[in-house]
Amino acid sequence: MRKILLLLAVVFITKLAFAQVSGNSNYQSQTHFPDNNISINPPLSKDILVSAKALANVKADSYVAIFSVSQNGKTADEVNTLMDKRISQAIADIKLKSKDVEIYIDMISFVPVYEYEVEKKIFSKKNYNELPAGFELKKNIHIKYTNPNLLNDIISILSANEVYDLVRVDYFSSTLEAVKKELMNRAKGILQDKIKNYEQILGASLAAVDKGLSDGYKVVLPVEMYQSYQAYNSSSLNLGKSMSVNNASKSTTLYYQPVVDKEFDFVINPAVLEPVIQVMYEINLVINRENRPGAKSPEYLLITPSGEVKNLNLKQ
Repeated sequence: MRKILLLLAVVFITKLAFAQVSGNSNYQSQTHFPDNNISINPPLSKDILVSAKALANVKADSYVAIFSVSQNGKTADEVNTLMDKRISQAIADIKLKSKDVEIYIDMISFVPVYEYEVEKKIFSKKNYNELPAGFELKKNIHIKYTNPNLLNDIISILSANEVYDLVRVDYFSSTLEAVKKELMNRAKGILQDKIKNYEQILGASLAAVDKGLSDGYKVVLPVEMYQSYQAYNSSSLNLGKSMSVNNASKSTTLYYQPVVDKEFDFVINPAVLEPVIQVMYEINLVINRENRPGAKSPEYLLITPSGEVKNLNLKQ
């Protein structure tokens, strides 16, 4: 095989890849779902890429819900007293519901609040003076629990104490490391089976050829996988110049959209009923067929600006 190197201008060609997705939720607009790929570099034409992709849907065994609470008052003592009363009562009621909860209070901010007072002057414009009007205290309540059904009771108790803002819910699993090992071991077996299949197709062993290996994990949490959409159908009107339309307010909702499992070689716990932690594993093996045993070494030629041809005799 001969390869010719020219001392001329080099042109790089970049290929742009575009992805397009569609689903029932984008009745009004398209929604882009997270990419299932971890990291894949396309092989050169002389290479063979052998890969195995795995997905595990892991049910959480503990949760942390974060609620935001704020309190206003005329004095610092009043603000602290009112806040402590609300939070202490809520914590006591939650612990009566379940002993298997942990609660942490996160201090966010404590700042003065100002208002404007109008200063009236004869024969002059009004002046607005900023004056202290009180204080604002903000805290977050972190609640760790293991029974997902307990969240409804927690929300009810906090609402009774004027705490309404559920910031987020985080999911945790104590089995993630074991799941990762299982994904890796099963993916290795699938990769080896694929290599044997290629050897049967090619009629040659790939054991002694040059190879490159890469692998990686990706963990997706439920809080990252909620999509929004509006489900409605509006009428079309032919409007005249003097006509206007007042559209009704359309409700926007959220839904849980997990990573779909159609591109994986195997899936652990494929049926997803509730939001889960999704663990993905991918292993890639690049086989360089050009450097297989018995293959002829390529010959490199250099063409100089004067037209002289030289054999470079490069060693592989």
